[in-house]
Amino acid sequence: MFGSDSLAQLPYLRDYESRRSSSYDRTGGNADWVTIEPGQSAVLLETDKPGCVKHIWCTVGNDDLYPRKCVIRMWWDGEEHPSVEVPLGDFFGIGHGLRRNFISAPLQMSPEDGRGFNCWWAMPFDSARIEVQSECPGPINLYFYVDHEEYPASLPDAARFHAQWRRENPTEGWLTEKLGPDNYMRIWQENPNLSDKDNYLILEAEGNGVYVGCNLNIDCFHRQGNDWYGEGDDMIVIDGEPWPPRMHGTGTEDYINTAFGPTQEYSAPYHGITVNSGNADWRWRGKNSMYRFHIQDPIRFRKSIRVSIEHGHANKLWNDYSSTAYWYQMEPHKPFPAMLPVEQRMPRPNEPEFP
Repeated sequence: MFGSDSLAQLPYLRDYESRRSSSYDRTGGNADWVTIEPGQSAVLLETDKPGCVKHIWCTVGNDDLYPRKCVIRMWWDGEEHPSVEVPLGDFFGIGHGLRRNFISAPLQMSPEDGRGFNCWWAMPFDSARIEVQSECPGPINLYFYVDHEEYPASLPDAARFHAQWRRENPTEGWLTEKLGPDNYMRIWQENPNLSDKDNYLILEAEGNGVYVGCNLNIDCFHRQGNDWYGEGDDMIVIDGEPWPPRMHGTGTEDYINTAFGPTQEYSAPYHGITVNSGNADWRWRGKNSMYRFHIQDPIRFRKSIRVSIEHGHANKLWNDYSSTAYWYQMEPHKPFPAMLPVEQRMPRPNEPEFP
């Protein structure tokens, strides 16, 4: 029912009611926002009727810190622990507290300057509650739409949407020397990585579902001679399988479907690089953001899944990693680790100089 989204399916009239929850001015005026005081939350959607969220749009009109200082949470079917808990900007596709215009199939940041946040992940439910909490220093004005379908009966076979944010700042590396062309291969050969235990962890979930992708954000400050952070392989362990996993990748840029240490910003329906902060001297330094969505190739798990990536070859580099993972699973889900305090969510200051 909730998956009939293609152009070819539009002529077939399904049985649902179109609904919208928005921040429009109930007085008939033009104050079309809700004000959220510091530490408080606003409810974007609350319903006890079966349905499916089809689109979320939002923006904030009077603050520039909100991408990391606001958190979006979603609860389905009266659950105790939220299925979605992510800083607002990270949920809509880019970390580091940044906004950029970009296009993907499920997520977009739109003009002006990426301030229009859009989400098209389908989110079925029997009942739903969506909130945004602000930890900005002053009141913020939040504008929003939540467009959803309302159904005459529940969807017992539909997995529920989940999204989780993580950060490791910094990752724990081991490389202390600058690498030149003569010792890259030696380092690779002398330090093999035959497990995922020290990788940066993107997702660890238990249950029955599909992993549908992530955005990954790297603030690169630990350089290995040429500044490149992306030799880290992706590794996906399904249902506790023995090593090596059936899904083992070959490098960070390979996982996001690009090639050869890319420095060009690019966005496509299922993969892209939304932020590259390097220059001619240090091509990958500073803040980088990228995404890979498994929409045509969702990754099935029946008991558990662990998605991770090396931070540099064999986890040799210290850098700031954060990510948002997106997946569907049947409830109940494993409760998430506690959200970091707002001070620990903020991006690192940009380095004025690089050695």
